[in-house]
Amino acid sequence: MIWLDEIERDENTVLTVGTFDGVHAGHRALIHQVLRRAQQRKARSVIVTFDPHPRDIINPGTAGIRMLTSARERAEILTDLGVELVVVIPFDRDFSLLTSEQFVRDVIWKKIGVSEFVIGYDHQFGRDRQGTIETVERLGLELGFTSRVISRQEIEEKTVSSTAIRKAIMNMGNMQLAASFLQRNYILNGTVIHGDKRGASIGYPTANLQPHHPSKVIPLNGVYAVWARINGEYFPAMMNIGDRPTFEQSGYSLEVHIFDFSQNLYGREIQVQFAGRIRDEMKFEGVEALVNQLERDRIDSLEILNKIRPDIAKQVE
Repeated sequence: MIWLDEIERDENTVLTVGTFDGVHAGHRALIHQVLRRAQQRKARSVIVTFDPHPRDIINPGTAGIRMLTSARERAEILTDLGVELVVVIPFDRDFSLLTSEQFVRDVIWKKIGVSEFVIGYDHQFGRDRQGTIETVERLGLELGFTSRVISRQEIEEKTVSSTAIRKAIMNMGNMQLAASFLQRNYILNGTVIHGDKRGASIGYPTANLQPHHPSKVIPLNGVYAVWARINGEYFPAMMNIGDRPTFEQSGYSLEVHIFDFSQNLYGREIQVQFAGRIRDEMKFEGVEALVNQLERDRIDSLEILNKIRPDIAKQVE
């Protein structure tokens, strides 16, 4: 991924523009069309996206929007799909005031370059969302690029919304449903921080994860079967999300127990891929009851992980 001010202009570019949070099934028609047309034209394929989410600047609400993917995660997924270049535009109040014509003329045409602009049938953009297909077509005739409209049918064959995916993850903990919408496992990237080390004392050492993105969607409290990616290698694991009610005043945490693993992970980056939910978070009468349950969780996790393999993705800087 590169930022807008880093890009080298190339007029031989097929691109589309959007937030693409989650890069879910509903986004794929646009992305696949960009890839197909770029191949046919022997042009570079470019996805233009934004960070932070435009709604966090224009209409953030009380808590802001929860993100399915950070800009870096989007870039990783899009690159894995075959996109040549992911361009991230820093979205701020000044940028939000650009008219749709200024955006196409001054950003898309002058800074990035474009020979073909792929756009969804109902896409609106620019200040007050005044930009439409007609805006792109008119400016294309003036500036010398073509536009390709993705029809309602092409998009709605796989109608999925980021809101529905957030609900499946945050309210239901249904990771299989989320994966079907996303066409991949849901991921969470973070850094390992120091915890209270209670897990190690009972034979289940955990890596306490601090998510990289403060607005990242976190699954419903409970225990999950997960894959942990460390330096490009995938390890079977289970993860507890919640307040650890068996221990008083433990506080909210994201803890990953990696099976048969003994490396020191403090300060290291981990990607967690969620394969399935094991159970709700529970309060146990004592440590022995907790340990017995953790062993059952381990068996249940391995059963799920034997069926749901990790998504092997390219590394993106």
